Amino acid sequence: MTGLELSPRKIEYIKYLFEKGDNVRTTEISAHMGVDPSTITKAINELASSGYVNHVPYRGFSLTEKGEEYAHFLLRRHRILSLMLNHYGLTAEESCAEVARFEAYVSKKAINTICDSMGHPTFGVCGRIEHDSCNLKHSHHETHEE
Repeated sequence: MTGLELSPRKIEYIKYLFEKGDNVRTTEISAHMGVDPSTITKAINELASSGYVNHVPYRGFSLTEKGEEYAHFLLRRHRILSLMLNHYGLTAEESCAEVARFEAYVSKKAINTICDSMGHPTFGVCGRIEHDSCNLKHSHHETHEE
């Protein structure tokens, strides 16, 4: 996984499915995203064919194991980048909003490098930051950022 596999819109679908849990219906996603249900169906089917989403007919959609793993990375990426911008003077709200504009274009390698340089923080301005143990070069460097 490079972190650059999905378009910003598909990333929003993954995040929404992760937030909502199992069996999310097309109409729920459509209402939340403000997009026509046929557009949602097409995008979700593409995510399903790529292995990120399960579709249970008449019940809805949920993330696969691959989708859940990707969602965890998306949250981590958002929180690391928000914390970085907050560190350089933006408020928590400004950081979160600014990161939402560009986060889809930042690779996993860049996030791991930034995270390492920050000492693997465990808390950011948007919430807890989870780390995949294989991404930690020096786990004894973990710090708590306020």
